Amino acid sequence: MTPASLPFFVYGTLRPGEANHDLFLRGRISSEEPGRLTGALLYDGPGYPYAVEGAGGEVMGELVTPRTDAYAELLAILDELEEYTPGDPRNLYERVAREVTRTADGRAVRAWVYVAAPPVAARLRTRGRLIESGDWLSGR
Repeated sequence: MTPASLPFFVYGTLRPGEANHDLFLRGRISSEEPGRLTGALLYDGPGYPYAVEGAGGEVMGELVTPRTDAYAELLAILDELEEYTPGDPRNLYERVAREVTRTADGRAVRAWVYVAAPPVAARLRTRGRLIESGDWLSGR
């Protein structure tokens, strides 16, 4: 099964100016724009953040639209970067489709989001450091 060709919502090291942005996104995307994910809280992980699904939170990031000819390649690259394999109980992240709000016009867009896998989310809820602003760039 091929996943739907959705944009990606990135909130950590893939954001503009961060370590993985140019490494993985340069030349593979057609656009990026600020957005926010509601219904999630942001936790600081070792070296990178985790969005944990939960009421009352908001995560700031970028909506990234891959170039059509680079979509399959970018999907595979990002799954590998996030150590995500469909159905693998060892995943640190799960790739899920969620509504993300475009900051510019308030329009909701369905996008792929890598959120903390359930065991990771449970650990973060009990022992993690919450980034109250929901913005990893301002929370460091």
